[in-house]
Amino acid sequence: MAVPIAMSMLVQTLYFIIDLYFVSALGEAAIAGVSTAGNLFFFVLALTQIFNVGCATLIAHAIGRKDKSQANKIYSHSLFYGVIATMLALAIGYLFAHHYFASTAADQATYQVCLDYFYWFLPSLALQFILTVIAASMRGSGLVKPFMLMQITALLINALLSPIFITGLGLFTPMGVSGAGFASSLSAMLALLMTVIYLTNNRNTLQVEKANLTSDWATLKQLLKVGVPAGSEFMLTFFYMAVIYWALSDFGAHQQAGFGLGSRIMQCLFLPVMAIAFAAPAIAGQNFAAGKLKRVYVTFKITTLITVLFMALISVLCISVPHIFFSPFSDDPDVIEAATTFLSYVGYNFVPAGFVFAAAAMFQAFANTLPALLGTTIRVGSFVTLLMYYLSQQALTVTTMWTISVVTVYIQALVVMVLLRVVLKDKIFNKAHKRANKIVTAAA
Repeated sequence: MAVPIAMSMLVQTLYFIIDLYFVSALGEAAIAGVSTAGNLFFFVLALTQIFNVGCATLIAHAIGRKDKSQANKIYSHSLFYGVIATMLALAIGYLFAHHYFASTAADQATYQVCLDYFYWFLPSLALQFILTVIAASMRGSGLVKPFMLMQITALLINALLSPIFITGLGLFTPMGVSGAGFASSLSAMLALLMTVIYLTNNRNTLQVEKANLTSDWATLKQLLKVGVPAGSEFMLTFFYMAVIYWALSDFGAHQQAGFGLGSRIMQCLFLPVMAIAFAAPAIAGQNFAAGKLKRVYVTFKITTLITVLFMALISVLCISVPHIFFSPFSDDPDVIEAATTFLSYVGYNFVPAGFVFAAAAMFQAFANTLPALLGTTIRVGSFVTLLMYYLSQQALTVTTMWTISVVTVYIQALVVMVLLRVVLKDKIFNKAHKRANKIVTAAA
């Protein structure tokens, strides 16, 4: 299951990478503007994680209990909430996004690029709620590949349309950065259309029950209980990145552009690890619900081993040769220097970050995502506190910011390690001991 999920996540990230690639020829203000606007992707991602984690976990548990009727019910109610969330995202984005950009953009040119790109990109973001509900629900039931293929198709169309809309061709007049956002939105609409057609013609998947395509407090409560802590983690990530963009605004647009490039490349490099971490909860969750505790623990050990090894390899590349990742995106030496500096510093936190991914996967499998949220809260809180201290002392430099980031990830990993030991003892070892005692008692 990990390979299809890796491809699915790669496709989602490449939407933004493609936009960055084609607008890079428009200058550092375009890169900085698209990167800053793209940070709102994390805000939407935080909200979609409520559905992503909630639907996948609850449906995986239902499938593990062989209760497909309950799985269909959860899927139907979740889809209703996904549609409502899409409508709200569109309304809030068009009404209030300009306030966010006014506080984070380095200059007026960057601010205008943010607006030009984001207003056309917003439909793509908003549709992620519906697409996430469907994909996460199907992933919880074990179905991934068809949706991966549809996303790849939509991505290829996005790659074809972006340069046409940005620079113009034939009947199409140049739209600049707006064209990149428009191409992404059209591609997302196409992905949704293909998804609907596939589900309509395939009766072996989870089915939407019209009677349950309404609000349901019991289902919403379950989704929020499991999904909100995970979504809050991504919300904290959005806040963390927003603080960095705000702090970098004093250092110029080239630093914002470099951070934007570096962070997106880092996300791409993380995809194999995140794919494994996203696959593990469904596998471990089904086995946990079925009472197969040994398989749950084996899933944890394998997930941790693979994620840490992958992260170690990526870390070596980013620390030793970070410049190889950025030449296709910019020929501005200041932007390249900012991006390579960022990646060479944060490369030192990849290994502990890999452990955090593996631990978060297990928390999701147990439908207890609060420990992962606590770890992220401590990390972001520590980062912001130290950042503000250096600002108050007028001693903040860009490299100091990246050093603080590395230190706080190690703090997060230590906190998560302690919390995971507590949860594993409670969920696996204590439960296994109780089952053994019951068997002995019954035999006696």
